[in-house]
Amino acid sequence: MISMMDTDMKTGQPSAVLVNVSRRRFMQGAGALVLGWQLPSALAGATTATAGDTFAPNAFLSIDGQGRVTVYAKHVEMGQGAYTGLATLVAEELDADWSQVRVEGAPADTERYKNLAMGIQGTGGSTAMSNSFQQMREAGAAARAMLVAAAAQAWKADPATITVRAGVVSHAASKRQAGFGELAAAAAQQPVPAKVRVKTPAEFSLIGKPLHRTDSADKVHGRALFTQDVRLPGMLVAVAAHAPRFGATVAKYDASAALAVPGVVAAIPFEGSPYRSAGVAVLARNTWAARTGRDALKVEWDESQAYAEGSDELLARYRKAASRPGTPAANRGNVDRAFEQAARVIEADYEFPYLAHASMEPLNCVVHLRDGQCEIWNGEQFQTMDQKEVAEYLGIPPERVKINQLYAGGSFGRRANTHADYIVEAVAIASGARKTGIDAPIKLVWTREDDMRAGYYRPLYLHRARLALDKQGRLQAWQVRIVGQSLIKGTVFESGMVKNGIDATSVEGLSDLAYRVPNLRVELHTPEDARVPVQWYRSVGHTHTAFSAETLIDEAAHAAQRDPVQLRRELLQGHPRHLAALDLAVRQAGWDRPLAAGKDGVRRGRGVAVHESFNTVVAQVVEISVDAEGGLKVDRVVCAVACGLAINPDVVKAQMEGGIGFALSMALHGAITLDKGAVVQSNFHDYPVLRMNEMPRVEVHIVPSQDPPTGVGEPGVPPLAPALANAVFAVTGERVRALPIRTPLRKSA
Repeated sequence: MISMMDTDMKTGQPSAVLVNVSRRRFMQGAGALVLGWQLPSALAGATTATAGDTFAPNAFLSIDGQGRVTVYAKHVEMGQGAYTGLATLVAEELDADWSQVRVEGAPADTERYKNLAMGIQGTGGSTAMSNSFQQMREAGAAARAMLVAAAAQAWKADPATITVRAGVVSHAASKRQAGFGELAAAAAQQPVPAKVRVKTPAEFSLIGKPLHRTDSADKVHGRALFTQDVRLPGMLVAVAAHAPRFGATVAKYDASAALAVPGVVAAIPFEGSPYRSAGVAVLARNTWAARTGRDALKVEWDESQAYAEGSDELLARYRKAASRPGTPAANRGNVDRAFEQAARVIEADYEFPYLAHASMEPLNCVVHLRDGQCEIWNGEQFQTMDQKEVAEYLGIPPERVKINQLYAGGSFGRRANTHADYIVEAVAIASGARKTGIDAPIKLVWTREDDMRAGYYRPLYLHRARLALDKQGRLQAWQVRIVGQSLIKGTVFESGMVKNGIDATSVEGLSDLAYRVPNLRVELHTPEDARVPVQWYRSVGHTHTAFSAETLIDEAAHAAQRDPVQLRRELLQGHPRHLAALDLAVRQAGWDRPLAAGKDGVRRGRGVAVHESFNTVVAQVVEISVDAEGGLKVDRVVCAVACGLAINPDVVKAQMEGGIGFALSMALHGAITLDKGAVVQSNFHDYPVLRMNEMPRVEVHIVPSQDPPTGVGEPGVPPLAPALANAVFAVTGERVRALPIRTPLRKSA
């Protein structure tokens, strides 16, 4: 079966026109019901689900003869709960038994598994639930209707008298009932309903409930399959020596010592490109041998065209750029006149370093080349881009690139590379190996050091900001110049996301500032000669724009001798979701009550921030302690999130908690620095991540809503650092202008 996408003009959500297709791509033999989706133009006119249909479906669910429901997830599960959420949407409308629901990663196929918010197959922008909300529910509702129709036909009953609950179809009058598995074959022969009704929120029995995650048991028991777990017959492991500076190439290499390592099979050089490093890979029969062989390589690098600038030099250039007007990203009112008439001007420069994604699972990929085809096993986040880039490299059609979607041990955006850098690297190594007579699957494994030093990063940014206040302390004007590399220029998204020279991801959160300021100007400088490979990072541009916005508004409140919460409320009139999140957070934090005093010279304070990203508003209150030596400890974070309907409240809370920990790691420790173009940091000893003893107590509160869901994977990140910085000011009287926060803090206010 397949359901063709249309759009409900009242809700703006995708709706379905259902048609029939073959089961062959997903299920073989009788006794199974399979439903999927397709675009309207592809299958118009089909009306029955006969066994002889020749359509190639994009199946989102199947039911086997045992009544087991399999949901095929178009989005990768990398810890964010996507599998559980997608399965919940289907199971809710299907009225399935949750214990009988399982999830599999869908294959790469853009036409069938397109992210409706992105136009390609991929996971990002916190869109997994929002773009699937209507789509997956209608797939489940259609399956339910066909099961009911099959039962009604068999029992000669009115379909309206048949009920479904927990995987059982019942007819009260005749006292008949059947499980999904008993009805699957007959249901597959039923006409597909032209239109399906989905439940109202009042009818939900699974959505909104804290269901156990579909992936938890497999992860606890070691059954979950990650890329590192893949073992194929004859497979070799590749560990590569990457160029130490971006743009360097291999001049020559000596692999004799590497080839002497037991288990090493070959050394394969591979070329770089503007989007990936050059290097030499060592192939071996296991990871340890490959790594030992890689370390024994002697490589001479040609650095004549390599990038050779350090972080300090780059920042100095950014400061000079910020002294000049940039390309306007937002311009309302008369900013110049407001500053001329200002009674007080607040000025601040903010510095944000390069950041590594540092996922728990370093980058890896399994590739098998054979007979003009390529098969990939990967924690796959960006199927369309990866298929395209691999196909172009090999000179084959994209449909000959098969991608098997596995679990990913985190990503934070790193596995969604528009140029498929590490995947093409694996393909290049496998291709080079074939030219030497090695015809084997290749597993590329990046070490933590490769993950830190071989790219890509959240860009380094500089903000130069000014606020104008009148004699009454009212905010009259806001101006900020942002300097930083573009994430979008040079990618397939440039035509849609770069307008009039403005990369939308560089200015999001400021160009659309929610605060009611009569005069606003946001300008952007995008240096073209900073050749450090950059990529989106969890919450993208909001990682820096939220910080400058929320610390500046706090500074304006202090200058006006206003409570920072009250000033925010005043300037957020007309933004009910911001106000709802802010009010809930400060109420649960007890903002109107003083904090308990510290002991033994410990000073305590708190700060607040509220920010919208990915259509979700998050407010956070951070409580800190500063000891007599200036040591900083984050004691408590109270978080309120306005994310529409919470499909699974436990998953929402987990994402906020995880986002807070991630953001706190960034605020306290995160910094990638360059020395003459080479990345200084290499592992967690010099790029530390948050330790367990640094994690504060976190309370998460969800703003009640029946609106369609919005993103939760990223929005918990942006408010944490500015709320923390505002708390630091409350204790020390010192404003934080650069991240990470430098300790020890001042010992006295």
